[in-house]
Amino acid sequence: MRRRQAIAVLALAGLFVSLYLWLHKLGVIGVLQCGTGGCDTVQASPYSDFLGIPVALYGVIGYAVLFAFGLAAAQRPDVTRLGTGLAILASVGFLFTAYLTALELFVIHAICRWCVASAVIITGIMVLSLVPVRRRS
Repeated sequence: MRRRQAIAVLALAGLFVSLYLWLHKLGVIGVLQCGTGGCDTVQASPYSDFLGIPVALYGVIGYAVLFAFGLAAAQRPDVTRLGTGLAILASVGFLFTAYLTALELFVIHAICRWCVASAVIITGIMVLSLVPVRRRS
C-alpha cells in the first residue's frame, strides 16, 4: 500500500512539472527557470511536439492518469488489475521518456532540467509499480 501511495505522490509531482512546461509552451509562463538555457532549446525544438500535440501535455495527461490509478490502487490493494494497470502505464511512460531523453542527448544536444526531473519521477514510478509484479512471478 505504501508503494502505491508513493506512486500517487510521485505522479502528483510529475503532474506539476509537466503542467509547468505545458503552461510555458502555451505562453502563459514567460521564462522557464532552468539555469542552463537547455530548457528553452528543448522547448523550442521541433521535437517538443509529438503528433501535433505538445509533449508536456502528454505528460500532464499521463501523470494525471497515473495519479488516479495510484490513488485507486492505494485504496484497493486487493485489486491486482489496478497494480497491473499502473505497471503498464508507468512502463509506457518510461519508454516514451527514454525516447525523449535520447532526442535531447543525441539530436537536440541540450538537456532540460525539468525534463530530467520528469525522467527521474517516471523511473521511480515504474520501479515502484513493477516491484509487486516481480514478486508474483
